[in-house]
Amino acid sequence: MVSSGAADSTHVLVCPFPAPGHIIPMIDLIQFLLSRRVTVTVLLDPTHFHLLEPLLSSHPSSSLQTLLLSPPEVPPPSTLYRPIATMNVILKLYDPIVQWFRSHPSPPVAIVSDLFLGWTHRLACDVGAKRVVFWSSGAACASILNCLFRDKLKVDDPADENSVLSVPSVPNCHKYPWWQISHLYRYFKEGDPVWELFRESMVANVECWGAVINTFDEFERVYIDHLKKEMGHDRVWAIGPLLPPGDDPIACSNRGGSSSVPIPELMGWLDSKPADSIVYVCFGSSWTVTVEQVAALAAALESSGVNFIWCVRNGGAALPDGFEDRVKGRGFIIKGWAPQGLILNHRAVGAFVTHCGWNSTLEGVAAGVLMLTWPLGADQFINDKLLVDELGVGVRFYDMGNRGVPDSTMMARLLAESVGGRRGARVAELSKAAAGALIKGGSSSRDLDKLVEQLQQLKP
Repeated sequence: MVSSGAADSTHVLVCPFPAPGHIIPMIDLIQFLLSRRVTVTVLLDPTHFHLLEPLLSSHPSSSLQTLLLSPPEVPPPSTLYRPIATMNVILKLYDPIVQWFRSHPSPPVAIVSDLFLGWTHRLACDVGAKRVVFWSSGAACASILNCLFRDKLKVDDPADENSVLSVPSVPNCHKYPWWQISHLYRYFKEGDPVWELFRESMVANVECWGAVINTFDEFERVYIDHLKKEMGHDRVWAIGPLLPPGDDPIACSNRGGSSSVPIPELMGWLDSKPADSIVYVCFGSSWTVTVEQVAALAAALESSGVNFIWCVRNGGAALPDGFEDRVKGRGFIIKGWAPQGLILNHRAVGAFVTHCGWNSTLEGVAAGVLMLTWPLGADQFINDKLLVDELGVGVRFYDMGNRGVPDSTMMARLLAESVGGRRGARVAELSKAAAGALIKGGSSSRDLDKLVEQLQQLKP
């Protein structure tokens, strides 16, 4: 039974990784915990405090608090991949967090921390708490990264980017050319203290007390079961998709930022288009495409004749001269942050050109749109295989034989074929399953209840 009062409720410390793709689903997780009357303290860098402000304004300070600590600045780009450099500076908060724990009158019983903060496993042991890893990516990605860092898998010739890496201990035993493997692993330098610390941190994700994954049973059941086997217990909870309701325009439009286009203008344009006639194009908040890739995509969109919305990242490659004029009326360009959930859930949108970042993957699947996959790095090639090869809810939008610039004629054909209600039955089935997972009695709702029950059994 969940306590009705904040004073004696279960208390957890939540530690996000300071990147939008990690913080945003973590905030969604916090909302779910608060709805089960769990007391939450959030460790935040003050620069990301604004992302939590809407939640703070709607919950009493007795149930939601912040621990604001400023780590040193991340050094300029160097030989270290940025997530590793960021982890390294956040690690400097170790002692202040320990001091906070030991001085708190009712310290947390658990630390729920991002996958890139595996060092909090040792921290949790030091303060007598349990550590729960939060996978903002999916269970397939978790399974593969765990295997890579634990077993230190190698290819025959690392200098050959087409050398194939096999992951035999993970279900479906996918094979990847070396260039599709995350830089977090490809750049690993055995014996280097910083890289070895990162590897130790990743291995700790398997060794910790529990795991929360932003996924749902019907989407990744085989990988969820695999993680339970690998971790040696059932404290693996799939509680996704962590998304605001698709029919809540305010929550969808404000998730993670403010729209750079007036919502009434966008909705008016969407409302004017037939059902399933629009392709939405977005490569996430952190990824950029090259000038050549932008030119090829623009040519494909122009020649395809489809209606489209293209979210163009600020600071990215510019659109070709005259493109916006030539597609006026059927093309809507958003420069900056887009209310992605609001767009994807509109009846007029039928397909989604996506980089296969996990948040975008879940949003597209939940909205029931056909996914046109164009992965760029990180976990995105893993997600691409899941969508296209395993679940059949995606169509590969890039040329496996051409790493750089896909053929615009091929892309134009796929764009034209993706609209007009050609999503397929499996797309609709998975969308329905995503919605059903979160309602009372659904698989994710049950797992969330189990998570809270297990946390309540812990003693401070």
